[in-house]
Amino acid sequence: MEIIFKPIGVVHSPFKNEQDIPQKKFRGPGAFDKIKGELEIFSEFKAGLKDIEGFSYLILIFNFHKSERGKLFAHPPLDNQQRGVFATRSPNRPNAIGMTIVKLLGKKDNILQVAGIDVIENTPILDIKPYTNRDQKPDATFGWLDKNRGLTPIFGV
Repeated sequence: MEIIFKPIGVVHSPFKNEQDIPQKKFRGPGAFDKIKGELEIFSEFKAGLKDIEGFSYLILIFNFHKSERGKLFAHPPLDNQQRGVFATRSPNRPNAIGMTIVKLLGKKDNILQVAGIDVIENTPILDIKPYTNRDQKPDATFGWLDKNRGLTPIFGV
């Protein structure tokens, strides 16, 4: 079975390539909170932005368009063990699908101004979903990350 996605837009980011994203300098929750960018939604999908202004955070689903495909293991920063890719946030995965949560700062026509961007320029956007109270899980545990809580970079975990 083949699944084909059509991007709904692109990310505009201060990071022009993967090497521009600070991995070892930024640690812990909120590390990218002040990094601003824009989500440019293609005109054919602009109508889908109706009512988005009422949400403070958005879940951005995107394509890791520059990643290596098919990898089943990753070596996360600040961890001395190789981990199964599905237990990491590595961009190198069998299906190059990524997600991040960004803060919605504003909307101008088909452009969403956001903060908390941690992806590179021209990343294809596959979908946007509102972050809601359904997404909060107070009983969540964080597997192998629990031992390094507060030390692990957000990107590439």
